[in-house]
Amino acid sequence: MTAKHNITLAIEPGLLRKARAVAARRGRSVSALLADELRELWESGSGRMSVQVLQEFYVNATRRIATPVAQATAREVVSSYGAWVREPATPSTVTRAIDIVASAEQAGATTLYSENLGAGQSIAGVTIVNPLAGA
Repeated sequence: MTAKHNITLAIEPGLLRKARAVAARRGRSVSALLADELRELWESGSGRMSVQVLQEFYVNATRRIATPVAQATAREVVSSYGAWVREPATPSTVTRAIDIVASAEQAGATTLYSENLGAGQSIAGVTIVNPLAGA
């Protein structure tokens, strides 16, 4: 059985305000909403992640937050979510990474959750969804 770990990360204030509003309308906590979404992605096998996201998580979780996470814990998280990395990053992907959709496309994702990209757009077969819109 995999051990459960609680990890606290900083979230951009504007996004957190919106997430709190959505959670309040649904009568849920932000943590519960995020946990439900992660659980669905995990159980359906449809989650995708780039190596860059895992690297950024590790650095931020172990060095850049007020109370850093133990390196062993962060390694476990990276290892677990490493299952969502379906395609290795290539130099071509990195140079195209200015457009975040490139990594999602390469991984075969059909949906990209983003507050900052134009919700409803379909770019290279990837549909942009704002998880906080209209909720």
